Amino acid sequence: MALSSDAFGWVSDLVRRRSAIQLPVGKEYLVESRLLPLARQHGLNDVKAFVVMARSRNEERLLRGIVEALTTNETSWFRDNTPFVALHQKIVPDLLAARPRPAHLKVWSAACSTGQEPYSLAMVLTEALPPQVTFEILATDLSQQVLDRARTGRYSQLEVNRGLPAPFMVRYFNRVGAEWEINRTLRSRVTFRQHNLLDPAPVGKVDMVLLRNVLIYFDLPTKQAILRRMAGVLADDGILLLGAAETTIGVDATWDRVQFGSGSAYRKLATQPAPCSSNVVGLSGQVPTQAGPPGLAVRTGPPTAPFIPPRGGHS
Repeated sequence: MALSSDAFGWVSDLVRRRSAIQLPVGKEYLVESRLLPLARQHGLNDVKAFVVMARSRNEERLLRGIVEALTTNETSWFRDNTPFVALHQKIVPDLLAARPRPAHLKVWSAACSTGQEPYSLAMVLTEALPPQVTFEILATDLSQQVLDRARTGRYSQLEVNRGLPAPFMVRYFNRVGAEWEINRTLRSRVTFRQHNLLDPAPVGKVDMVLLRNVLIYFDLPTKQAILRRMAGVLADDGILLLGAAETTIGVDATWDRVQFGSGSAYRKLATQPAPCSSNVVGLSGQVPTQAGPPGLAVRTGPPTAPFIPPRGGHS
């Protein structure tokens, strides 16, 4: 049975309230395709009946499942490629030039989905950093389901074929049955936590924030609030990386665009610092309990040409 306008309106309002993601009229097909597996799990053959059940029960587990189903999508290794080239060739060396040795870099990968982005970043940093510099990555997402997958570090042959360079597969992965598993050393560099981008940031000061291909799903006030929150946790010389179709220009005057080769990133303007969110902790500290729903995961689009950095780091 086709989804009614009333049922679609209830779903879109739920997703907007929980995640700020907009589902305009015309996205009924998306709602039906994403919620049909949930309906079948509950013994129902159509989405409309599932929505009626979810509305009547009003159970948190059902509501959260609906939101997660409509805010998660696919990702790939070294997506868009250009940011990872810039990280290796320019961004990381510039950050290290301003820091005495030994140094420790902290990075936040927001809306990390099933982990390809933070693990790609971990590979780049492993290749780029000299021995006197260590790093840690906090990867957050709305969906506990995708975070559980990401923590395992295991991917199918089809998934590793989506942008992962063959040398990196050999260097950082082990074959486990029909899957490929990231080695323990690389996995130890990434911590996965549930977080909603609408909530206070779950970190203290970080050197880089990756917030890629997420802002395009929000309205202007939500974009501004999220960007100000990112500015609050980013070091004064830190770098914000957005998706190729995203920008702070015309959205939030807190940021200055910086060109890196064919790509760009963003730094905070020194004259317009944003206040840091309260109740934040360092990457290795305990996460404060939050009353709101978990964080966001939005990833769409095909993989791009893989990034293959030169062997060795910067001195």
